[in-house]
Formats: sequence, C-alpha cells, structure tokens
Amino acid sequence: MLNLTKVNHATIIPERPTYAGMLQKAKDFVTWGEVDAATITNLLRERGRMTGDKPVDDAAISSGSEYGSVEDFAAALASGNATLKSVDGLKPVLRLHPPRGSKGWGGIKRSYTTGGALGFRGSDISELASRMV
Repeated sequence: MLNLTKVNHATIIPERPTYAGMLQKAKDFVTWGEVDAATITNLLRERGRMTGDKPVDDAAISSGSEYGSVEDFAAALASGNATLKSVDGLKPVLRLHPPRGSKGWGGIKRSYTTGGALGFRGSDISELASRMV
C-alpha cells in the first residue's frame, strides 16, 4: 500500500496514523523521515514522472491540478495538504539511484540510530535523498 515495489523506490506520504502503522511494520526493510519542501521540489523535478514517462514541470502540474507550479505543489506536500494523487497523471513512485558518495549507505541489518540504513531518519532523509537524485 506504500507503492514501494522495488529497491531504491521512494514515495511521499502524509503524516497520518495509518501510514505510521505501515511504516512500523516495514521498518526492517525501509527508511523514512520528514522531508522539507525544497527536497520535494528537487525530487519531483529530477526523478518525478508523468504518465507516458514525461518529466514533471510547471505546465504538467498546473494542467493536472490546482497548483500553479512544482514549488507550490511541493509546499502543499510538505505541509500535508496534498498527496501525489492530487495531480492527474503523476506517477506515485519516484525511481531513485543508489546512494552516491564516499559516505556509503550503512548496513541493511541495523537501524539508522545504530549506524545502519533502516528505520526512521528524521530530517536526515533530505541528505540521503539528495545523494540518490
């Protein structure tokens, strides 16, 4: 139900108790955190896709929703007032690259708090997302 079907897929979900329960069930397989509007804008512009594998731009957002630009839509996503389904034709999954850089990605057997890569990251998810764009 989170639309995470493959490795290095990402999605943006609102902060609700139902999604929190899903994340707790999947905590040994995924990492998540609280992302800001600037990171969401970067993710949508670089890795977001419309139907037909077209890139996301201001024209696609304004024609498929009530938002005028990618920045307006990203601000609404960050505040929890919108979802990825708010734009007609926007794919709910962002396909990312594996993490780049010398820092690595941590182990997949430990949580983020103990030096691994899994579980809740808080605002540090923005740094990981920028390395994966």
